[in-house]
Amino acid sequence: MIKSKKETFKAVMLLMPSIILLSVFIYGFIGWTLRVSVSNWRGVIPDYTFVGFKNYVRVFKSVRFQTDLWNTLYFTIFLLSGCVAAALFLAFTLDRRVKGENLFRTIFLFPIALSLVVTGVVWRWMLNPEIGINVLIHKIGFEGFRFGWYTQPLRILKFNVPLLSVLIAAGWQLTGYIMAMFLAAVRGIPQELRDAWTIDGATEGKAFIRVVIPMIQPVILSGAILLMHMSLKLFTLVYNMTGPGPAFATDVPALNMYETTFSANRFGEGAVISIVLLFLVALVIVPYLYSARKADHS
Repeated sequence: MIKSKKETFKAVMLLMPSIILLSVFIYGFIGWTLRVSVSNWRGVIPDYTFVGFKNYVRVFKSVRFQTDLWNTLYFTIFLLSGCVAAALFLAFTLDRRVKGENLFRTIFLFPIALSLVVTGVVWRWMLNPEIGINVLIHKIGFEGFRFGWYTQPLRILKFNVPLLSVLIAAGWQLTGYIMAMFLAAVRGIPQELRDAWTIDGATEGKAFIRVVIPMIQPVILSGAILLMHMSLKLFTLVYNMTGPGPAFATDVPALNMYETTFSANRFGEGAVISIVLLFLVALVIVPYLYSARKADHS
């Protein structure tokens, strides 16, 4: 019993620095942000005068923030569906042991090695209407092609078309990483099972859809959660590639929070956007962690 108490004490003392740092720099700052979000802090000098939910009302009535939420919704839907579909296709193709697999795998994984800053700058240049892909399209004979990419404020329903440029850049960078997750899961399927569906006469495509995909469903879910998490926190790519765009066509909540807080010095409203982002991320992550923990204990 004494030995057990000593071991418990040592474990607690060993974890204490991490617990203190976590309490201060995570939960402490979350609490401080909540306090700022209900304060009248608008300017360089802090003002903690309590104003209730006035900042929340002001933010949610803002046209920019409403646009941000629609942009985030569409961005998440298209990034998630596009990346997962493309990653599954690439994983299926590479799993067939195609010639030059190592080269293709390296090419597909290369974008994830780049920082989002580099990706944003490169794609900003490539999609520039005056010097980018448009020029290449004109040179191959389509001189009448005109598309503003991220410079033209065009809308289809609630979808801002310039957001497509950011989707292309994000999909280019993330698809290879998700593909690697799926390919590792597919390669983990026992050879006996592969032989069984071959004997049963199932084609590779049909077996992949009806057998492989259900078997790697947990990995697909993990990849989807990762993509949703990254789309909700999107900042660096947009900041370096397009900024808010024309009529906030490529704006996202994180960029709005940054400019509201540090450019406009409206700290109360910036804190509100931070809390909303925290809530959205928690809405995605917490149920996943809960289900994963429940599965581990079952």
